[in-house]
Amino acid sequence: MNNQTTFVYEVEGLRQSETTDKVNNPVRQSGTVYITVPYKRMNQEMQRISRMGGKIVSIKPLSEHSKANGKATQTGEKTKPMTQAKDKKKEIPVNTYRPKNPFVGKCLSSTELVREGGEGTVRHLLFDLSGSELKYLEGQSIGIIPPGTDDKGKPHKLRLYSIASTRHGDNLDDNTVSLCVRQLEYKHPETGEKVYGVCSSYLCNMNEGDDVSITGPVGKEMLLPDDEDATIIMIATGTGIAPFRAFLWRMFKEREQNPDYQFKGLAWLFFGCAYTPNILYKEELEELQRQFPENFRVTYAISREQKNKDGGKMYIQHRIQENAEELWQLIQKPNAHTYICGLKGMEGGIDEGMSAVTGQFNVDWSDYQKQLKKDHRWHVETY
Repeated sequence: MNNQTTFVYEVEGLRQSETTDKVNNPVRQSGTVYITVPYKRMNQEMQRISRMGGKIVSIKPLSEHSKANGKATQTGEKTKPMTQAKDKKKEIPVNTYRPKNPFVGKCLSSTELVREGGEGTVRHLLFDLSGSELKYLEGQSIGIIPPGTDDKGKPHKLRLYSIASTRHGDNLDDNTVSLCVRQLEYKHPETGEKVYGVCSSYLCNMNEGDDVSITGPVGKEMLLPDDEDATIIMIATGTGIAPFRAFLWRMFKEREQNPDYQFKGLAWLFFGCAYTPNILYKEELEELQRQFPENFRVTYAISREQKNKDGGKMYIQHRIQENAEELWQLIQKPNAHTYICGLKGMEGGIDEGMSAVTGQFNVDWSDYQKQLKKDHRWHVETY
C-alpha cells in the first residue's frame, strides 16, 4: 500500500464536542461525517473515532469517494461500500439443479491426498459435467445425493461440499468440478463400534466411471472479490482448504484463462492439520509459494508435531495469535477480505488472538468484526 494514499472514513454517531466542531467535513442530516485520513494515520484515527463513540460505516480511497459521493454529501443519499456494490453486478448461479432433478455426472478420477504416515483418508474427486448447465464460482458448494435409502427406508438427503476447483475446472475446459472429501469415521456413543459417514464413504470409495447425482450450486458467502489488488486472508482446517484451493488456482494458475483478473495483491493461507502428511495439496501450495513469493504465503499449524509458545499443541488459533499484529494491519485495509473454513471450534481462538491485539489500539474486536461482516469483508463457513 502506498503510504501517500489518502482514505475517507464515513462515520456515524460522533459525539458533539469541541473536536467534532473543528472537523471541516460535510455533515449530513443523518449525522454522518466524512473524515479524510492519510494512510499512516489510519490506526490513530480509528482510536479517536472509537473514543468519541463513532461507528465507521465504510472506508474508501479518496479518489473513489470523490466519484461516488460527489453529490451524495449534499443530498443525503447513502452509498454502499465498494465491495458491496461490486458483488451486486456479479451474476451468481444458484440451484441450477435441485434434489428432485439432479444432474447425473460421472467420476473422472479419485486421488488420495493423505500421504504415508498421515491420519485418515481424504480424496480429491474430479467429476464430469459435460452436457449439463451447471456453472459455478469459486467459493460455492454443490450437493451430492448418495444412492440408496436410510434406516427408515427414505432416500438419503444431500450433503453439501465446498468446490475445490475454479469455474474452469481442473482440466480448464469448463466441464468439470472437483471436491476435497474426508471419509468421516467415529465411534458409536453406545456400542463403541466404528461408524463411517454415509456420503463421505460413498464418495471416497467411488471408482472412475461411477455415476454421481449433483445439485446446486449454492452459496454467496465465500465468493472471491474481483479486486486484483485485494488482500485475501484464508484460514482453514482439514478439508476446509477446498474453497481456498479454488481461490489460489484462480489467482495464480489461470492467468491465461482470465485476462480480466490478474491478481497482484497478497494471499495468505493459514492451514491446520494433525501431521505433515495431512497437509492437503502440499506440493502444489509450495510450488505456488516459490513462483509468487511476493504475493502468496503459507503458514502451517501441525498440532501433533509442533508446539505453541506455552509448550502445548500447535493449533491454528496459535498461528493467528503469533501473527495477529500483522494481520490487524492487513485487515484494516479497505480491500482486505478474511475467509474462515473448517471446524466450527476454530472461530473462538481466532477472535481471542485478534481481540488481544486490537485492545492495544483501544479498538473493540467484536464491534470491528461486526463492521467487517456488514461490509462483506469477513466470510465464515464452518461445520
